[in-house]
Amino acid sequence: MKNKLSDNNQIRVVSTFSELVNSNFQGDMNAICWYRNLVGDFKEIMAKLELKENITGVSVEDLLALKLSEKGNLAREIILKDMQILTDFGASPSLNLLKSYERDEELDFISTDVYSYHIDRSPIETDTFLCTYYGPATDILPHDQIEQKILITEIRAKLKKLHDGPESEFETFLEDNFFDLHYQPKPNTKPVNLGSGHLWRLAVDHPMQQALPCVHRAPAEKDGEYRLLLIC
Repeated sequence: MKNKLSDNNQIRVVSTFSELVNSNFQGDMNAICWYRNLVGDFKEIMAKLELKENITGVSVEDLLALKLSEKGNLAREIILKDMQILTDFGASPSLNLLKSYERDEELDFISTDVYSYHIDRSPIETDTFLCTYYGPATDILPHDQIEQKILITEIRAKLKKLHDGPESEFETFLEDNFFDLHYQPKPNTKPVNLGSGHLWRLAVDHPMQQALPCVHRAPAEKDGEYRLLLIC
């Protein structure tokens, strides 16, 4: 399958769900894309869902209750099928209508919210799956275009001052507050946007991981701009 994503060493592009879940992450390759050109009106679904809070979970029952056009129904069938195959695989998919995530504004020199480039970490073997059906999509970056925030001299000095404890406990302090999960892009970086409709599998930092975890961030939403996102 030839597309602009195929030329990126960080990404493997596949054409089936089976390939998506059975391909192995290796080295710099830490993102796998089931590339799809979806039909259907996902905007109609988003418009008919009720935003109850900044992140509103959407159940299967919520989807089935919507009265949709023919194209809207096609989109709904795709979402329901995606949720089913992920559930059958053993994942726990969540469909969310997103206005915005909570922002971390506590410290002015380091951010630990999802708008900051970060990795996901788990004590058990797992992956992150996501698909943006409508709205702005996630960005990812390779490890040669980022620097871990806790290794940046100015930030590290401020974190040590914030810690104000024994040096032997500093690394634990960084992990406990998730500071070590976040990264700063280097100058002139070129993030890859994951686009709409494709189902992605991203490498997570866990004890069995053989590849570098995938560094990603949520897009900054514009006023009045919502996202319809499947994630697990």
